[in-house]
Amino acid sequence: MQVILLEKIGKLGNLGDLANVKSGYARNFLIPQGKAKPATTANMAEFEAIKADLQAKEAAALKDAQAKADAMSGVVCTITANAGDEGKLFGSIGTADIVANLAASGHEVEKRDINMPEAIRYVGEYDISVTLYTDISVDVKVVVEASEDEE
Repeated sequence: MQVILLEKIGKLGNLGDLANVKSGYARNFLIPQGKAKPATTANMAEFEAIKADLQAKEAAALKDAQAKADAMSGVVCTITANAGDEGKLFGSIGTADIVANLAASGHEVEKRDINMPEAIRYVGEYDISVTLYTDISVDVKVVVEASEDEE
């Protein structure tokens, strides 16, 4: 199925590109999310009419993501958790914990934007990446410390 992309989508194309995708992907994800329209002649004409507006929105989103990336460069996220004697955590640190810690320090990100291969289960330093836009990502250092309250 051929669609017109209404925004930049990684591995598919940029705004205004015609992309061939599987019909299920188009019907179930791209079209309901407002990311694409079927490539009919009527939709092509409608897209040409709103192309400038979409490009302005895309440029604004890119500028905001770049500003966030500049503000977040070099951020260290320190999380304190209960841990055993050998540094193994009682539980784990996941994306929700990192989002909450970043929000407390003034950096608003979505949970889905954090790229972690697996949950953190040991005390130490970890480097994770946060995707702010399709091709803009920032590396954040996560420091996990054992809590001091021994009872």
